[in-house]
Amino acid sequence: MIQKSRPALLQPQDVGDRMETLMLHPAIKAFLCGSISGTCSTLLFQPLDLLKTRLQTLQPSAHGSRRVGMLTLLLQVVRTESLLGLWKGMSPSIVRCVPGVGIYFGTLYSLKQYFLRGHPPTAMESVMLGSGRYGYESVYAALRSIYRSEGHRGLFSGLTATLLRDAPFSGIYLMFYNQTKTIVPHDQLDAALIPVVNFSCGIFAGILASLVTQPADVIKTHMQLSPVKFRWIGQAVTVIFKDHGLRGFFRGGVPRVLRRTLMAAMAWTVYEEMMAKMGLKS
Repeated sequence: MIQKSRPALLQPQDVGDRMETLMLHPAIKAFLCGSISGTCSTLLFQPLDLLKTRLQTLQPSAHGSRRVGMLTLLLQVVRTESLLGLWKGMSPSIVRCVPGVGIYFGTLYSLKQYFLRGHPPTAMESVMLGSGRYGYESVYAALRSIYRSEGHRGLFSGLTATLLRDAPFSGIYLMFYNQTKTIVPHDQLDAALIPVVNFSCGIFAGILASLVTQPADVIKTHMQLSPVKFRWIGQAVTVIFKDHGLRGFFRGGVPRVLRRTLMAAMAWTVYEEMMAKMGLKS
């Protein structure tokens, strides 16, 4: 009599491995890696964001003809608000940046797998893929105050300028980052040098992308802080040029270039290292 072969029983370890494989889809792994890298970079470079915003919103008459530099403002914040004052606005930065970076990397990974299918992206493909003035006590208090005084539209003030800043930045950064990486023969480098090379490529790409998008960031800041005064981008551009000239569109450029460049370089370096540890190619 022929006995039918019985299927092998799965061991608990095998079940766990299969569940882990199903739960941690490559896109989810990319999202987690991106979120972790975004957390590290946001926490580390938040002071530069605060300095950038305050430099952009300094009034011409507040300090006479004397220019206020980044170092002077840094010392002033530490003296009047303590060292922790440099991390003011940390909560909204975490809420905005960390999920955003995770979604960006998760989406980018999925798009690269679907459209590129393993071949390195061209410059145009990279662009397409990439593409405290108020004393609020908390994020909730800020949201409540803005909603009461300006309605739901106030929560989205400067959205157009933000899109004009962030979409080009991501695309331009990714283009320069990928093109710079292709010049360096990674397969001939020592494994210990790869993170250093990736970080250096990120620095170069971040500087160029930050300079190109700096005017949009200045416009965004003014529209968010004075939504009643600036109803559309043209009004903000006119006032900034009238008060500060062309130089006004690059106010706060040094801390922003430092922050965006270092954040992006660190985020990409941490992301690529984590993806490599998980056996995935970013």
